[in-house]
Amino acid sequence: MLLRQLEYLVALAREKHFARAADACYVSQPSLSAAIRKLEQELDVPIVRRGRRFEGLTPEGERVLLWAQRILAEQDALRHELSVLRGGLTGTLRLGAIPTAMPVVSLLTTPFCERHGHARVTIESLSSRDITHKLAEFDLDVAMTYLDDDTLGQVRKTPLYEERYLLLTPQHSPLAEVPMATWAQVAELPLCLLSPDMRNRRIMNGYFTDDGAIATPAIESDTVSGLYSHLHGNHWSTVISHAWLHMFGVPDGMRVVPLKGPADGPRVGLVIAARSPEPVLARALLDVARQAGVHKALDDLLDVHLMGSGYHAITSKSLTVPT
Repeated sequence: MLLRQLEYLVALAREKHFARAADACYVSQPSLSAAIRKLEQELDVPIVRRGRRFEGLTPEGERVLLWAQRILAEQDALRHELSVLRGGLTGTLRLGAIPTAMPVVSLLTTPFCERHGHARVTIESLSSRDITHKLAEFDLDVAMTYLDDDTLGQVRKTPLYEERYLLLTPQHSPLAEVPMATWAQVAELPLCLLSPDMRNRRIMNGYFTDDGAIATPAIESDTVSGLYSHLHGNHWSTVISHAWLHMFGVPDGMRVVPLKGPADGPRVGLVIAARSPEPVLARALLDVARQAGVHKALDDLLDVHLMGSGYHAITSKSLTVPT
């Protein structure tokens, strides 16, 4: 059994098409098909359901795929470990992040690249469901997501910050001058919010419900940038996580107003698959995260924006990042 055969199988499972898998592996389709047939012969099990086109993997093939993904991931981990021994970490860190955490990713990736000048980072914006799937299939080294997600499975968690929710509203809005707004008051404004399929929106919906209100936004978006694009006309209001201030700030003509809510917001952090040894690139990012002070940096930024709007800074709880 050769590593090349396993690479072909993983590509076929990903592309679900022999020709596309062959193109992804830079080989001819007959060569890829022959290699997988040889793997079936060596393991003495059928791996691929064959018809006029690719029809999926057999139950045995699904088990072989899991081992193939694990073996290839371990091969990458070995190469990265050896690169450290040669004097410098190399390779590509594969980082997935939920869209609402994407604005703060640079607080980790920039110091990571400064510390490891020969390493690279690829970043994917993914739903929490896709993050779980890709971690399980070794397609990600590490992910930034909500830590209270019950679907994450067997992962190791490193907290980064707690989301704190704020109202962004035009200066002429009836809530622009209040010291703190309620969720019921916000529900009465012309709103643009994230779409209901986003975890962040579902959390907010719970806060609206707890305050006896239902939010009916006129505009919904599946991206944070989509929300912010509607704020420059000073017509719409929205609810943001304080983490978004790092990337987007407060548009001209808008005010940022604290929202009355629970003392503890949802936690966002890094997760990696619970396996040993930890991938060296993921471990290197966790080392950076423990020193980056993301929680404090975001709270300090929040204080600046609140004071700039004429309000006193709200008190924030410290969040201990495990060592």
